[in-house]
Amino acid sequence: MCPLSFEEAQEVLASREETGRARVTADETFDPARDAWPGSMVPALVPNESGQLVAAKLIWGFDAPNGSRAVFNTRIETALAQLRDGRGMWAGAIARGRCLVPVRAFYEGHATERVKSERTGKPVRRQYRFLMPGAKAFLLAGVCQDGKLSIVTCEPNAAVAPVHNRMPLVLGPGESSIWLGPNFEMLADRSRVRLISEPER
Repeated sequence: MCPLSFEEAQEVLASREETGRARVTADETFDPARDAWPGSMVPALVPNESGQLVAAKLIWGFDAPNGSRAVFNTRIETALAQLRDGRGMWAGAIARGRCLVPVRAFYEGHATERVKSERTGKPVRRQYRFLMPGAKAFLLAGVCQDGKLSIVTCEPNAAVAPVHNRMPLVLGPGESSIWLGPNFEMLADRSRVRLISEPER
């Protein structure tokens, strides 16, 4: 994914507090050096004890309970089932650790399309970049716990389905308060969120 920098996330919160609207500087370059990968530090907007949003730096990936490799994505269906049962890896995070991840774009690898890797020359999955039309940035739903972050995923909508069988839970205008509030389950269906895609090369 292509997240905002920590400083940009702080600026978004400051402009939101001053004007009531979050302002983001346009950036059409999509410099790969700014992309976040699983295991990297990612800026997120998290509620503090008084419920006010603050910018935080979180490590992308939860430790797996069995000690195997880290888990980077949280299926909304699994998290909701664990929330109802009151137990499971995601139960606490989905109940008390919902957060927002500001991004300019996210990426998915195509299931079947291949391109030659510029680094190795071997075939790799073609990556597609997904953006929200007319938006300089948008929010992904996340969960956090103990300084770790996981991106919440859901069934793909019409824009993502031709490329991948899952997508991040993208929040549309006005939906951040719903994700952070008690009725967040209603956001599991992302079929009406408009996205555009473009192949990286």
